[in-house]
Amino acid sequence: MKIDYDNQVIEFNVQYGNGKKISIHIDSSGRITLKVPKKTSEETIKEVALRNGKLIVEKLQKIEAARETPKLKEYEDEGKFLHLGKYYSLQELIETGDLNEEELKLKLKKFYFASCKKIVGERINKYQTQLRVKPKTIEIVESRTKWGSCSSDKKLTFNYRLAMAPVEVIDYVIIHELCHLLHMNHDRSFWRKVGSLMPDYKEKEAYLARYGRAMTL
Repeated sequence: MKIDYDNQVIEFNVQYGNGKKISIHIDSSGRITLKVPKKTSEETIKEVALRNGKLIVEKLQKIEAARETPKLKEYEDEGKFLHLGKYYSLQELIETGDLNEEELKLKLKKFYFASCKKIVGERINKYQTQLRVKPKTIEIVESRTKWGSCSSDKKLTFNYRLAMAPVEVIDYVIIHELCHLLHMNHDRSFWRKVGSLMPDYKEKEAYLARYGRAMTL
């Protein structure tokens, strides 16, 4: 379904359910979904979308702005680097002093490793308790292809670059790997278990797919 608002077309999906109110949801990829009660007319749905047109457009603009990342990493005070989903200047994350670029990059990487170890350590306890599982070891590593992994001997690894992602995205990767302690394959049972703890896990997958390239040094 679509509407015309302020000289632009807004397209959205409609999801009918048993709820009594209409709600608007916009995921990290910019996909808009209106959840509406059964038998709600198309006219009513469009009226609600139009009334919320300004908020929808503003949200979409924020998502688009978040996609814009620096073309080159500037290892100077004005350089911008992601940490837990937000951009910070270099000096907000580490002490820069009189270090050269290579020294700054190494120090920043150590910062991310430490941050990732801390946040994963804090968050994983909650979910392993809920799932009633316990990994043999947890390690923070550098990887160009994987955000996390689970070995057959229950060893979990997490990519240090996760420290650049929002906490809820880090939670998804943690849940994903912990669920592999119960189901090693990506079968229906595995995804049902992931969804039982994080129903909107597909939004977190979409975030990593869309913004993963920006999460680098």
